[in-house]
Amino acid sequence: TVIRGVQKLVVEVEDQDRALRFWMDAVGFEVAQDVSYGEERWLEVRTPDESTILVLALRQGEPPVGPEELPTSNIFFYCDDLSRTYDELRARGVEFPQPPVEQSFGWWSMFQDNEGNRFALQPREA
Repeated sequence: TVIRGVQKLVVEVEDQDRALRFWMDAVGFEVAQDVSYGEERWLEVRTPDESTILVLALRQGEPPVGPEELPTSNIFFYCDDLSRTYDELRARGVEFPQPPVEQSFGWWSMFQDNEGNRFALQPREA
Protein backbone atom coordinates (compact mmCIF):
# COMPACT_ATOMS: atom_id res chain seq x y z
CA THR A 1 0.00 0.00 0.00
CA VAL A 2 1.34 3.43 -0.92
CA ILE A 3 -0.84 5.58 1.37
CA ARG A 4 -0.97 4.23 4.90
CA GLY A 5 -3.16 6.77 6.70
CA VAL A 6 -3.82 10.38 7.59
CA GLN A 7 -1.20 12.19 9.62
CA LYS A 8 -2.31 15.85 9.76
CA LEU A 9 -5.52 17.80 9.26
CA VAL A 10 -5.70 21.59 8.96
CA VAL A 11 -8.33 23.33 11.07
CA GLU A 12 -8.68 27.04 10.33
CA VAL A 13 -9.05 29.28 13.39
CA GLU A 14 -9.40 33.01 14.09
CA ASP A 15 -7.23 32.98 17.23
CA GLN A 16 -4.50 30.36 17.62
CA ASP A 17 -4.06 30.91 21.37
CA ARG A 18 -7.80 30.55 22.02
CA ALA A 19 -7.93 27.45 19.80
CA LEU A 20 -4.92 25.97 21.59
CA ARG A 21 -6.60 26.42 24.98
CA PHE A 22 -9.75 24.71 23.67
CA TRP A 23 -7.96 21.67 22.24
CA MET A 24 -5.70 21.26 25.28
CA ASP A 25 -7.96 22.20 28.19
CA ALA A 26 -11.40 21.12 26.97
CA VAL A 27 -10.55 18.19 24.70
CA GLY A 28 -7.30 16.91 26.22
CA PHE A 29 -4.94 17.04 23.24
CA GLU A 30 -1.26 17.98 23.63
CA VAL A 31 1.01 20.39 21.76
CA ALA A 32 2.96 18.60 19.04
CA GLN A 33 4.70 21.68 17.64
CA ASP A 34 4.54 25.44 18.22
CA VAL A 35 7.08 27.41 16.21
CA SER A 36 7.31 30.81 14.58
CA TYR A 37 8.39 31.40 11.01
CA GLY A 38 8.85 35.14 10.76
CA GLU A 39 5.37 36.62 11.21
CA GLU A 40 3.65 33.22 10.95
CA ARG A 41 3.08 30.59 13.62
CA TRP A 42 2.93 26.85 12.95
CA LEU A 43 0.82 25.27 15.68
CA GLU A 44 0.00 21.57 15.95
CA VAL A 45 -1.92 19.57 18.56
CA ARG A 46 -1.90 15.78 18.77
CA THR A 47 -4.68 13.35 19.68
CA PRO A 48 -4.13 11.27 22.85
CA ASP A 49 -3.62 8.12 20.73
CA GLU A 50 -0.86 10.02 18.87
CA SER A 51 -2.29 8.98 15.50
CA THR A 52 -3.44 12.37 14.21
CA ILE A 53 -2.24 15.95 14.36
CA LEU A 54 -4.45 19.00 13.93
CA VAL A 55 -2.69 22.01 12.44
CA LEU A 56 -4.34 25.11 13.94
CA ALA A 57 -3.84 27.52 11.04
CA LEU A 58 -5.03 31.11 10.87
CA ARG A 59 -8.25 31.28 8.88
CA GLN A 60 -8.02 32.60 5.36
CA GLY A 61 -11.35 34.10 4.29
CA GLU A 62 -14.80 33.66 5.77
CA PRO A 63 -15.56 31.13 8.51
CA PRO A 64 -17.42 27.96 7.52
CA VAL A 65 -21.22 28.09 7.53
CA GLY A 66 -23.26 24.93 7.76
CA PRO A 67 -26.99 24.39 7.79
CA GLU A 68 -28.27 24.74 11.35
CA GLU A 69 -30.90 22.05 10.87
CA LEU A 70 -28.29 19.44 9.90
CA PRO A 71 -24.89 19.81 11.58
CA THR A 72 -22.07 18.65 9.34
CA SER A 73 -18.34 18.01 9.65
CA ASN A 74 -15.48 16.85 7.49
CA ILE A 75 -13.59 15.46 10.49
CA PHE A 76 -14.74 12.50 12.59
CA PHE A 77 -13.16 11.80 15.98
CA TYR A 78 -13.67 8.60 17.93
CA CYS A 79 -13.96 7.75 21.60
CA ASP A 80 -14.44 4.57 23.64
CA ASP A 81 -17.73 5.58 25.33
CA LEU A 82 -19.82 8.21 23.51
CA SER A 83 -22.19 8.93 26.38
CA ARG A 84 -19.38 9.33 28.94
CA THR A 85 -17.27 11.46 26.56
CA TYR A 86 -20.27 13.66 25.77
CA ASP A 87 -20.92 14.24 29.50
CA GLU A 88 -17.25 14.94 30.23
CA LEU A 89 -16.75 17.37 27.35
CA ARG A 90 -19.98 19.24 28.15
CA ALA A 91 -18.79 19.58 31.75
CA ARG A 92 -15.64 21.22 30.34
CA GLY A 93 -17.76 23.72 28.39
CA VAL A 94 -17.72 22.09 24.95
CA GLU A 95 -20.85 22.85 22.90
CA PHE A 96 -22.71 20.04 21.09
CA PRO A 97 -24.99 21.19 18.24
CA GLN A 98 -25.97 17.51 18.01
CA PRO A 99 -26.08 15.45 21.23
CA PRO A 100 -25.51 11.71 20.85
CA VAL A 101 -28.16 10.11 18.68
CA GLU A 102 -28.54 6.68 17.10
CA GLN A 103 -28.69 6.71 13.29
CA SER A 104 -28.91 3.88 10.77
CA PHE A 105 -25.08 3.81 10.68
CA GLY A 106 -24.70 3.81 14.48
CA TRP A 107 -24.30 6.29 17.32
CA TRP A 108 -22.75 9.71 16.69
CA SER A 109 -22.76 13.30 17.89
CA MET A 110 -21.35 16.66 16.81
CA PHE A 111 -19.28 19.09 18.91
CA GLN A 112 -18.10 22.59 18.11
CA ASP A 113 -14.85 24.34 18.98
CA ASN A 114 -14.65 27.96 20.09
CA GLU A 115 -13.78 28.98 16.51
CA GLY A 116 -17.09 27.79 15.02
CA ASN A 117 -15.71 24.55 13.50
CA ARG A 118 -17.82 21.41 13.90
CA PHE A 119 -16.53 17.87 14.45
CA ALA A 120 -18.32 14.53 14.45
CA LEU A 121 -17.77 12.19 17.39
CA GLN A 122 -18.49 8.47 17.26
CA PRO A 123 -17.63 5.43 19.35
CA ARG A 124 -14.57 3.54 18.10
CA GLU A 125 -15.41 0.99 15.44
CA ALA A 126 -14.74 -2.60 16.40
